[in-house]
Amino acid sequence: MLNTRRGRLLKENLTAYAFLAPAGVLIFLFGLFPVAFAFFVSLHRWRRFPDSYIGLANYEKALGNLGYILFFWLALLAFAAAVRVSRQLAKTLRQSDFKLEAVPLLVGVICGYATLLALDWFFKLVPVIMLIPRQVRGQNVSLDLFMEKFGESFASPDVYAAGQMMLLGFALTAVALALVVWRFRTVSSAEVIVRGGMATAALLAAVFLLRLTIDETNLAIAAARESGESLPIWSQLVFVSAGIVLVASAWLIFQRGIRAQSNRRFALLAFGGLALAVGGYLLMAEAPAALAAADDDLLQGFWVTVMYAGGTVPVQLTIGLLLAYLLFQPIRFRSFFRMVYFIPYITPFVATSIVFRIIFDAGKTAPANRMLAIVGIEPQRWILERSSIGSLLGLPDFLAGPALALIVIMIYSTWTYIGYDAVIFLAGLGNISGELYEAARIDGASGWRIFRHITLPLLSPTIFFLSLVAIIGTFQAFTQIWILRTGAVGSKVNTASVYIFDELQNSNRYGYASSMAFVLFALILLMTLFQNRIMGRRVFYG
Repeated sequence: MLNTRRGRLLKENLTAYAFLAPAGVLIFLFGLFPVAFAFFVSLHRWRRFPDSYIGLANYEKALGNLGYILFFWLALLAFAAAVRVSRQLAKTLRQSDFKLEAVPLLVGVICGYATLLALDWFFKLVPVIMLIPRQVRGQNVSLDLFMEKFGESFASPDVYAAGQMMLLGFALTAVALALVVWRFRTVSSAEVIVRGGMATAALLAAVFLLRLTIDETNLAIAAARESGESLPIWSQLVFVSAGIVLVASAWLIFQRGIRAQSNRRFALLAFGGLALAVGGYLLMAEAPAALAAADDDLLQGFWVTVMYAGGTVPVQLTIGLLLAYLLFQPIRFRSFFRMVYFIPYITPFVATSIVFRIIFDAGKTAPANRMLAIVGIEPQRWILERSSIGSLLGLPDFLAGPALALIVIMIYSTWTYIGYDAVIFLAGLGNISGELYEAARIDGASGWRIFRHITLPLLSPTIFFLSLVAIIGTFQAFTQIWILRTGAVGSKVNTASVYIFDELQNSNRYGYASSMAFVLFALILLMTLFQNRIMGRRVFYG
């Protein structure tokens, strides 16, 4: 059967997927599954042990009514992903015989549905297993007792019913796959199965999220709107302006849809315009009132995170680029200086953070205050100072900026990552051909013009990579902030990740912490996609 041309092609595809399977399993276990599990935990009241299902209550507590709006858009994004995969699937089917690929398409749909059934069974089983310590409390705990309770977990009504559905889905998948291998051995069969499964999973996820959002909104949005105070007028103007932009974009898309020649293009443009119009209305009418009920500490944490990212990423990239450009020149002891600047990055964060705490201590004998005394400046409280840098300088409130304690953490982070950025920039500079510099010098270009028109464009892939990694790293930063912060400054230096860890460690609110972690993950993902779309277009790859 496998000696024919189609059989050999099928064998090659199966071999390729077999080699990719271990990597796929690792990505699922350590990448996708933790995110899915965190989302599952966030939908429950979960302290040390799992408790009742509470839907979006944790998100409503963290973000106010904005949580419902975000989940509505998340459902639309999942639906858009399903549409996109379906379009790619339709393109594949048009390139082959649709009748021949109908069975592989059905297999893909069954595989996607069976995967979600397996996840449903697992997420119903885990809370039951985690309740075993509570069930055996006060008894003579032994391995036999634990294994007995563990076996009973699989027989609980909800878990058993979900397990039966999962086994049925797997049985149908096995039969369908065997049928494809035996009868439909085309090159595109594997691609049709994968795309069909992805489209089915995305569509079912969109339906689940949309139904969850609508149900929770009907139950809780009325009560949520009554809490909190109104937002400042400037924030409302921001939302109204963004809403106007979305509504205007919806109108332009509708106009393009009217001029569209095909019905499919008209339907897609009409749906996109409707989604933008709804989003504009939500931003103008609902978002200000929604944010009024949000968790102030969480919003403060996000604001601190934004200030931390804005104060470190541009500075460290600029200084790292300048250092790399200098160290790329033929100077003496060049290798020694490269090593010296890289040492802060490879030194343990705990050790260097403690050193910075000593340098920026609040005492008059601290090294930083001694340096200020040389130029006649009063000693500062540094890591104990809650006041913003702008207020210390006598600036207006709208120019206040971050707290002085956060400035210290920014200095530490910049000092730590400059060497890493410089090493990556040196690698990028090494890939630029020296002939370009020679030709520019022969044409009479100055050093600045060479740097501006040759070095920077050819370094744009490196700058893009470092900026992407740096922004993600600042939103995930934890160790240095946790060590350098003090109880005196409180929320002035607590980024979103630190606040989430506080809720997890001190309050034992696992569900609430998981919901905030999922929000932070979604925010990082959206920023990454935005950077790829905006900055990626400006990258010059030669």
